[in-house]
Amino acid sequence: MAKISAGVRKPGKRGKTRSKFKKTGPKVTVNKIMEDFVVGDKVQVVIDSSYHPGLPDKSFHGLTGNVIGKRGNSYEIKLKKIKKDFVVVTNPVHMKRLS
Repeated sequence: MAKISAGVRKPGKRGKTRSKFKKTGPKVTVNKIMEDFVVGDKVQVVIDSSYHPGLPDKSFHGLTGNVIGKRGNSYEIKLKKIKKDFVVVTNPVHMKRLS
């Protein structure tokens, strides 16, 4: 059996995201929280680290997909990562509309 060292731990949900989650724009506004999307809209997942509800996983940051449904105040986004499809449920604060 292999012995695991006590000092080796996984980085966690927000580990190794110092440069990825850096804030450059304005603070979260009410308009951004209440933004509406329609099924079929093309959006990009851009995580806002200052707003924690509906925070998607760090591996989806920067990916583009389509809105496929609404779930309460959040939206379901269908993303394609390499060859596999994922459905991510997130708040509008973490989404950026593409034209």
